[in-house]
Amino acid sequence: MPATHRPDPDPDPSHADELVASLEALRDDLEDRAAALRAGANVPSGGISFGKRVGEGTSIAIERFTDVAIHEQIMHQLAAVEAALVRVAEGTYGVCDVCGLAIAAERLEAIPWAATCVSCA
Repeated sequence: MPATHRPDPDPDPSHADELVASLEALRDDLEDRAAALRAGANVPSGGISFGKRVGEGTSIAIERFTDVAIHEQIMHQLAAVEAALVRVAEGTYGVCDVCGLAIAAERLEAIPWAATCVSCA
């Protein structure tokens, strides 16, 4: 059941500007990291085979599987950062998406894109 009390957004515009700049820098870094992983995936490496022995093909395949998993994590975090930027623009940043109460400042400091409070996470 959502709470009816919603905290007021931080009225300090300089704090909001710093927050947006920080989130935008994080977004740009994530986009760069994702692009670098995608660029590496386009490098031809010849045939990759899975034999009984670990060889170069198996190592390359394992590396690519790892890169795909990392890319998925980056894209998930990127979506969360972009959603946080939307919440800042809407004035709902720092408000839990589930219960509607304030997200602790410590949580937002550690995870600036957090959309839920610790209790609802």
